[in-house]
Amino acid sequence: MVAAIALSTLVACADGVKFVQEHEDGGVVVYPFRGDQGSLLSPFRQNALTLIQEKCGSRSYTIVREGETQGRSRVVSPMEGQEEVIQERRWGIQFQCQ
Repeated sequence: MVAAIALSTLVACADGVKFVQEHEDGGVVVYPFRGDQGSLLSPFRQNALTLIQEKCGSRSYTIVREGETQGRSRVVSPMEGQEEVIQERRWGIQFQCQ
């Protein structure tokens, strides 16, 4: 059971923070989070905010909208003959550089 939880955590964290939309003055960044932890306490939230700050440079930014976005399901096989479906939840932040 502990191995399954550890594997689940690693798989959920595999993608990390990434842009799903990016334009000259803003975009949308998404990151994974666990339901029991919530999006605000996810260790990836600070990485997302850092990515936004890097995109905007010396300019400030405004968060236009944020919320849960489409996640994905993955099938993993921790041991031969066993499959487990893992639901990955993702949080999106739409921002605009000033």
